[in-house]
Amino acid sequence: MNIDLRNKVALVSGASRGIGRAVAVGLAKSGAFTYVNFVRNEEGAQYTLKIIQDNGAQGSTIQFPVEDRIAVQEGIKKILIEKGRLDILVNNAGIWIGGSSLRLRGDQWKRLLEVNLEGAFNCIQASVRPMMKQRWGRIINISSVIAFSGNVGDALYGASKAGVVGMTKSLAREFASRNICINAVAPGFIETDMTRDISAEVRNEMLEMIPLGRFGAPEDVAGVVVFLASDEASYITGQVIHVNGGLYM
Repeated sequence: MNIDLRNKVALVSGASRGIGRAVAVGLAKSGAFTYVNFVRNEEGAQYTLKIIQDNGAQGSTIQFPVEDRIAVQEGIKKILIEKGRLDILVNNAGIWIGGSSLRLRGDQWKRLLEVNLEGAFNCIQASVRPMMKQRWGRIINISSVIAFSGNVGDALYGASKAGVVGMTKSLAREFASRNICINAVAPGFIETDMTRDISAEVRNEMLEMIPLGRFGAPEDVAGVVVFLASDEASYITGQVIHVNGGLYM
């Protein structure tokens, strides 16, 4: 399937590395002018942009923290001034804090919700207005397999990502009449900076649980996101697409 996103403008939050980088590159290679969002890792964001440009595609970097509602609104306003539209939003920015639930602090809970859940909502709230005027939009939220399967030590992270799913389904109903499709993608064990610190013992245990017998690559997730951003997915909304090699069914 040759997906054509020419004349579309996309924004990918947290696109300086990992899944976000792969998604931004995938959207840009399919023709969308892609904004690479970052907070502190400007070097990583510039490298993402370099990959985009090396592939003959177009994009730009944009800096704002998703948990800052005003900064998000200003960032979206900048995109609209520069390009006149925003068609695709991918809420990828997220953080992980784990450990025994007996030791986790209240400020850690607040921080996870601010970035993983409130951050996604901030970006949607600012982006959906121009999409409503265009009567065309695609919003893809990145959740996690842990939101469905659970995992020891991931109570807070799992809760934040489960919240993303609930939000996705409600907003999909709210904006369907405006031709805005809102879906979620739930990656499993993907080889990123976030997962490389996991011990070899745990990695081997996880590998034995994956029917396809391998860990995922960021590009495995990106391919699904690019599809959901396209006209080919125009009758899909309020869904969660699992990309986990069979880890959770």
